[in-house]
Amino acid sequence: MPPQPNMQQLMKQAQKMQRDLLAAQEEIAATTVEGSAGGGLVKATMTGSGELTQLAIEPSVVDADDIETLQDLVVAAVRDAKSNADELAAAKMGPMAGSMGGSLGLPGF
Repeated sequence: MPPQPNMQQLMKQAQKMQRDLLAAQEEIAATTVEGSAGGGLVKATMTGSGELTQLAIEPSVVDADDIETLQDLVVAAVRDAKSNADELAAAKMGPMAGSMGGSLGLPGF
């Protein structure tokens, strides 16, 4: 029969992981990412946590007779920024998520 885990040690590890997780979440929220479309004609900036903070549109892409293209470019730029924010979060949180199971020895924790 395997030895019982030291509960005090497990609690310390869990508290450290919680602090590390909170620090990573704060760092992600404070970081900005950019996405673009149309070769940079439309740029979207958002926080790592996904809040859109800025949208820049080159005047040359604004055409009253072709609003659909501009709309598509805006959507594409925001999606690109969101994808970049997701990648940032995965890079910051991934190592912690992977170590949780091994550190506590419990699946999903």
